[in-house]
Amino acid sequence: DSHPWSNTWQLSCGALSKPTPASLQLVQWKEPKKSAAAFGMSMLVLVSVATLSVISVVSYLLLACLCVTITFRVYKSVIQAIQKSDEGHPFRSLLQRDISVSSESIRQLADQTLIHLNWFTCQGRRLLLVEDLVDSLKLAAVMWVMTYIGAVFNGVTILIIADVISFTTPLIYQKKKVHIDHQVALLRSKLEETVQK
Repeated sequence: DSHPWSNTWQLSCGALSKPTPASLQLVQWKEPKKSAAAFGMSMLVLVSVATLSVISVVSYLLLACLCVTITFRVYKSVIQAIQKSDEGHPFRSLLQRDISVSSESIRQLADQTLIHLNWFTCQGRRLLLVEDLVDSLKLAAVMWVMTYIGAVFNGVTILIIADVISFTTPLIYQKKKVHIDHQVALLRSKLEETVQK
């Protein structure tokens, strides 16, 4: 069953790729430790960017990383000197790991980017040139609302809110699925009754 407004989101110029399973697992909290780390790190970066410049945030993150790695390297060197062991570099396994980007990965990324770019281009043309008057009016209404949101929030604040919503909404839905589905069904039936009148 297609909702009356669903054609706004249909892909008129090809299929848009689905989110990657890894990103879905993060926001759905399939592995709580990884999700908590990703959520905490993303919030830390966004809040830092909101209060500091991007250059400062990057510099502080790299400094924190260097402090941890240098401290660990010196600590392991001292332990090895005391125990007279020859374990070698503590990060040897990571240094020997192949992290080069393959041409296949670049091609896949380029293909995915092209799919998104083509979709946005086609949707933008369709909406701005008023192929469907109703859809273009919906876009105008959304943009009008966004002018008020932009007057209250800056871009980083909106990103922080989006980050919180993306990590909390799936978790809340999983816990309250039956109740939420029931309320959505009631709301949908009331809307349909109102439209039919």
